[in-house]
Amino acid sequence: MFGHRVARIEDPALLRGRGTYVDDIHLPGMVHAHFVRSPHAHAVLVSIDRAAAAAVPGVVGVYTLDDLRGHVSCERLPVGMPSGALKQTVDPWILARDEVCHVGEAYAVILAESRYAAEDAAARLDPVFEPLAAAGDCRDALRADAPRAHQSSPDNVVAAFALAYGETEAAFARAAHVFREDFFQHKGGGQAIECRGVVARHDAARNLTTVWSGTQMAHRAHGLLVQILGCAETELRVIAPDVGGGFGPKFIFYAEEAVVPALARATGRPVKWIEDRREHFVSATQERDQYWSVEIAVDGDGRMLGVRGSMIHDHGAYSAYGVNLPYNSSTNFIGPYILPALRLDVTLVLTNKVSVTPVRGAGRPQGTFAMERLLDRVARELGLDRTEVRRRNLVPADRMPYTVPITTRDGSTMTYDSGDYPEALARALAAAGYAAFPARQEAARRAGRHLGLGVANYVEGTGRGPFEAATVRIGPSGRVFVFTGATAQGQGLKTALAQICADRLGVAPADITVVAGDSAATPLGLGAFASRQAVTAGNSVRIAADAIRDKAIRIAALRLEAAEDDLELAGGRVRVKGSDMAVSLADIARSVAGMPGFALPGGVTPGMEATSNFQPATLTYCNGTHVCEVEVDVETGAVHILRYVVVHDSGRLINPMIVDGQVIGGTVHGIGSALYEWMGYDDGAQPVTTTLAEYLLPTAPELPRIDVHHMESPSLTNPLGVKGAGEGGTIPATAVIASAVENALAPFGVRITDTPITPPALLARIRAAAQA
Repeated sequence: MFGHRVARIEDPALLRGRGTYVDDIHLPGMVHAHFVRSPHAHAVLVSIDRAAAAAVPGVVGVYTLDDLRGHVSCERLPVGMPSGALKQTVDPWILARDEVCHVGEAYAVILAESRYAAEDAAARLDPVFEPLAAAGDCRDALRADAPRAHQSSPDNVVAAFALAYGETEAAFARAAHVFREDFFQHKGGGQAIECRGVVARHDAARNLTTVWSGTQMAHRAHGLLVQILGCAETELRVIAPDVGGGFGPKFIFYAEEAVVPALARATGRPVKWIEDRREHFVSATQERDQYWSVEIAVDGDGRMLGVRGSMIHDHGAYSAYGVNLPYNSSTNFIGPYILPALRLDVTLVLTNKVSVTPVRGAGRPQGTFAMERLLDRVARELGLDRTEVRRRNLVPADRMPYTVPITTRDGSTMTYDSGDYPEALARALAAAGYAAFPARQEAARRAGRHLGLGVANYVEGTGRGPFEAATVRIGPSGRVFVFTGATAQGQGLKTALAQICADRLGVAPADITVVAGDSAATPLGLGAFASRQAVTAGNSVRIAADAIRDKAIRIAALRLEAAEDDLELAGGRVRVKGSDMAVSLADIARSVAGMPGFALPGGVTPGMEATSNFQPATLTYCNGTHVCEVEVDVETGAVHILRYVVVHDSGRLINPMIVDGQVIGGTVHGIGSALYEWMGYDDGAQPVTTTLAEYLLPTAPELPRIDVHHMESPSLTNPLGVKGAGEGGTIPATAVIASAVENALAPFGVRITDTPITPPALLARIRAAAQA
């Protein structure tokens, strides 16, 4: 089964409308929560008159932080991540107390018999605010006289670090050429088709609180809730049901996930909260702005000697998850290239906007954009083909594994474990018809059309640890079960794990039940982030399944009086090779289930169950090349993508169909970032794009056919030889589209340094270039 395009085992239920998402959960006596959110970017919350709201028919209660104090052990979410770069701690509040720091920050919650009654009551709540000056633009927020994003903060610098290695100044001193570029990169939210949601029920008789959350990390939510609610682990169960997309924002633990179960315990009634799209825009975490100022030093042949510069990162109002996003940007800047020296100073700035955390790609697209744009500049200035500059700087296959002198977040050295980067570039160019493009471009220009072609390379560290849990069990029924702390968001996780297990145990994937994202199913787990679950959970399943396989063969050898080497697993049985002698897995499981007063066969241990918590020693790096052909309408600034080619290498493929879906989906996400998505704020940090009529997403008519070609360079870091694939498609998309647009507009001298590339902005550049 491994390596084949097996149909997804999740799909029959989903296609028939039998999936269970958070909003599909309806419990007797359930009440509905509505969170009341700040209309101000920054203000003092003076008082709240709740009398009129509480009097609305159907209202169960109106709650503020003061009302929750007896039901939670802390007032702020304990979500901070350790980092030596942090200069101040700004953990989010469970509910804002006396200061609100971004539009959408919740300061009260209303419970009612219906959502309609709760929202009606919110309109009658009477808060008194004293508006404060807001920190808007992250560059302005660095000024000494800038408004503070928090009244208690000494300044707006929440963290700073330098990523440095090599002799940077010496590299610039001996360089034949030095070029400087300034980039502005904006990236929006995850915009999953399903917004966030939480349902909680407390069973007083069992002293058990059950929480259903549309989260990427059920076990992390469980651990945090144990701490926040002050309960024992056995008194809480967290389940991630079917989740309609995660993309990063659902990786974060939010205030709503704490408040809903706290109120379920306080009131004794089940509580449901479902986020609407407008709430999602102003309360779910998102990415936003980075400003890069960088210089590149090259020799006379265009080979890189060093890069130096700075990056300013908009951190938002709170630290919802550490500093990993800009760290990813800075480390991924290096890409698949040989860069002898680097010095990048990074500053994370507090603003009065929604907190910034990773969205698919997690900062890596920004770093890749900066590097690829610099290489295009080098090619232009030296009169070289853009692909030749890249060839001269790519890490060659014979230098794998290739070490970059940088320490990753897990403490290991950044090491590209396998891959052939020049070959990926060559295959992508061939598939895109690169050699014939100049003739096509020239013919189009004669006809008054402006075609352009772009190319971009990338790497991505995947399979982040420290571990993932998996238990494989064969029950007396003969049914095979896989229990894992990994979580599914529609990416085909259950199918992939079933394929791995099926191969080891000789059964069909459809005969395997995978239980993911349930804290009651396995005590340990982490979940979905950093393109990790094929590596971590996949190898845990393989190791556990191998242990079960070995045990089944030992027991069958006793039952069949055969040598272990003469046995094989197939069709749910262990059989003697080349004969009809066999024993079913169900019989084997029953034989070790135990019978009172009788010994187990051959002194084997009870049960057909094994658990593994695979711990990758380091990251494993996928890579690839994107080539994109566009047409630019110089009268309107519209960009039409005509062709898109991806060559992607994520090691051994468990299921190429699933990987195709992940790569194409990631690429579409990247196209949105390049051309459409804009989470806008005015100068006072008021959001101005809070509906999908204003915040644009790519849809089918805007998208080209995306041709995906796979290479398979097995990873050296794990038994399966797999690498992650969930985010790779996103990473080079903005860079390759910018390169293509700039190439199309070469006759005008237009330079693309900012994203997204919107029609008004592009038209302004075309007109400015024409007037220059």
